[in-house]
Amino acid sequence: MKAAGARAPADTEPKIRRRDREKTKAEILQIAFEEFAESGLLGANADAIAARAGITKRLIFYYFNSKEELFTAVLEMAYGKMRLAEESLHLETLEPEAAIRRLAEFTFDFHQANPEFVRLVAIENIHRGRHVRSSETLKQMTRPIIGQIERVLAKGKSLGAIRPEVDAHELHATLNALSIFSVANRHTFEAQFRWDMSSPEAKARRRAEIVEVLWRYVRSDEASAIAGLVSEGQEADS
Repeated sequence: MKAAGARAPADTEPKIRRRDREKTKAEILQIAFEEFAESGLLGANADAIAARAGITKRLIFYYFNSKEELFTAVLEMAYGKMRLAEESLHLETLEPEAAIRRLAEFTFDFHQANPEFVRLVAIENIHRGRHVRSSETLKQMTRPIIGQIERVLAKGKSLGAIRPEVDAHELHATLNALSIFSVANRHTFEAQFRWDMSSPEAKARRRAEIVEVLWRYVRSDEASAIAGLVSEGQEADS
């Protein structure tokens, strides 16, 4: 029996009764996302994250156990936002060329609007992808977009619009390589070549270039020939 006035044992979940659990976790993840993207896994500071969130460091580790697990949770959140946006594309409802061009536009626009995401992915590659490998959630997230691309390719191949050898994973990798470059390498490329990659006009040119490159890469010889005939007809009419 407790003595009168005795203090209760320390709460194992500090301040939790006065806070909304999911809101608190979401705030921690967003702040941690910004800290990791800016300073990397090793440079990010749990004290700084706690201070910005207005909580104790102890509460961060109550939810996420360690900085490594927090980093994995941040990756899951960041990739989740991209995958959720991809679901709204409904590429299979479009004709093959329109679908490929829409995919390229979306991917370019997402990376341009989310440079912190690009930095976070680069940081995870520095750590050789070990957090992605440890997360079943992250591995499962890739299936919907690959499935969408596979359906677009299957439709395009059946119509003779897309080359039969084009692979969904290769296409996804090629598009991301093109799209991420103008975010991840913009500053060094501009400094070396004195070439604008930052203005709205430069981004619009790069976007149009990537869209055209991707479609020309996947389209069949038959589709290419048709495009050439259309172009010749337009020139004759002008």
